[in-house]
Amino acid sequence: MANLHFHYGAMGSSKSAQLIITAYNFRRNGTAVQVLKPKYDTRDASDKIVSRIGISVPAIALSDLSGFTPDADTKIVLVDEVQFFSPTDIDKLVHIADDDNKIVMCYGLMVDSNQELFPASKRLIEVGAKLHHMESSCQISGCTKLATHHLRFDSAGNVIHAGEQFALGDDNYKSVCRKHFNEYYNKTR
Repeated sequence: MANLHFHYGAMGSSKSAQLIITAYNFRRNGTAVQVLKPKYDTRDASDKIVSRIGISVPAIALSDLSGFTPDADTKIVLVDEVQFFSPTDIDKLVHIADDDNKIVMCYGLMVDSNQELFPASKRLIEVGAKLHHMESSCQISGCTKLATHHLRFDSAGNVIHAGEQFALGDDNYKSVCRKHFNEYYNKTR
């Protein structure tokens, strides 16, 4: 089994839920697991990961991974919202996977709402993480295509084309298919 994984998908593709289920299944079989999240993610409690469907798991919130060392008995390290970490943090995860021989499973977004790779996600690709695409549906009413992009909206419902790459909150985003992204973002609609 590969030691470094990146589970990515649009918002609403059950990434956090799958991480929580994975932690549960490994722990149920007696495997020691550590769950990490970026301190930046303040949407729910600081000491746990909460899925939109209501399940949760305790987590260690860290600003960066420079001082993190897995416990000696840990076999699996699960990382939620990995896009909020830095490329240097990804290099630390590579060290944990390769030198410490731990399985590292990262969950997060590949690209932001401007179709730009998040730096941490880009680094995961560069270092050869095994990629796992998680699917979700376009959130435009009546569309049945797969969501591949994110649209970010301001309070007036206008698409935001610039600004911070990191922004929290489900209310300002929609996961959409490529067709709807181009229609809304590039104003071809």
